[in-house]
Amino acid sequence: MRIASLGTALPHLSYPQAEIFEALSSIWKRGPEFQTRARKLFENVCVDRRHLVRPLEDYLTFENFGQTNDIWIEEAMDLGEKAIGDALTRAGLVPKDIDALFVTSVTGVCSPSLDARLFNRMGMRQDLKRIPLFGLGCVAGVSGIARAADYVRAFPDQVAVLLSVELCSLTFQREDLSIANLIATGLFGDGAAAAVIVGAERARKMACEGPRILDSRSNIYPDTEDVMGWHISEGGFELILSEGVPMMAREGLGPDVDRFLGDKELTRKDIHSWICHPGGPKVLRAMQESLELGDEDVAFSWDVLREQGNLSSTSVLMVMRRVMDQPRPLEGTRGLMLAMGPAFCSEIVLVQW
Repeated sequence: MRIASLGTALPHLSYPQAEIFEALSSIWKRGPEFQTRARKLFENVCVDRRHLVRPLEDYLTFENFGQTNDIWIEEAMDLGEKAIGDALTRAGLVPKDIDALFVTSVTGVCSPSLDARLFNRMGMRQDLKRIPLFGLGCVAGVSGIARAADYVRAFPDQVAVLLSVELCSLTFQREDLSIANLIATGLFGDGAAAAVIVGAERARKMACEGPRILDSRSNIYPDTEDVMGWHISEGGFELILSEGVPMMAREGLGPDVDRFLGDKELTRKDIHSWICHPGGPKVLRAMQESLELGDEDVAFSWDVLREQGNLSSTSVLMVMRRVMDQPRPLEGTRGLMLAMGPAFCSEIVLVQW
């Protein structure tokens, strides 16, 4: 199995972090002490600018979840189509070549799901297999690659596409002034990415040179469902974010990776490329500490965080795109895709160029 290509799509609207803060602080009717603290939180997330699907001033007027979810459907369709189109073009394929479409998002809901709507819009085959995924959050970029690889392992002559589209800005909770929500408001952005994953037989026919997917591993930590996720109510998606997330990453990820690699008679020294989800500066630092990595080992993750913010499941695919492109790793070297998210859990995918 190989990742034949990765396509991306970002909203055309992009704002500096300072401009976003100034706009939002105008509706936080609190004193100067609160404003100073909120500004510091925005600065500490290490984000320079973010892409948004709607003009900044629109976020000050949204009235309810129904309104923002309708916008999510509209904008997710547009960005999803662009990301899939980019990925297919890079792989030399067209929509009718897709045998299975995996779509993940945790920032909106619809039925029929996005995969069905994109089937109609993009002219895919009527026998398309549709696999919508919801609830995985930040971990879904890596998990989606793993599940798509499982599919083409069973059907080695077929093509699977994973689409991740996250419009985090539309989950903005105007009345929630908690520390967790302020951090999220300063951290998350909007974007989409799509990966084309092909089975071994299809890869040979295509003379595909993308990284091989060697194996994957899921790790779920018991009794941690209150660490990260959503509380969904009439007000929309209200963030659940424990301050213990960095600690769990620091304590859990290294052992998870070592067990996974050890089963293949490998160690961390055998990994050339580290494709880590940039969940935020504290989480990314904790991942580095757990894996004993330097900033240079995860430079692309820091770049994506700084330039785009955290795009939930999409971010790790943005990192993978940069690893594949700038410059291409040497043949035979291995890479590890890593993310953590709601459950609480980690997902790992081992690739080789």
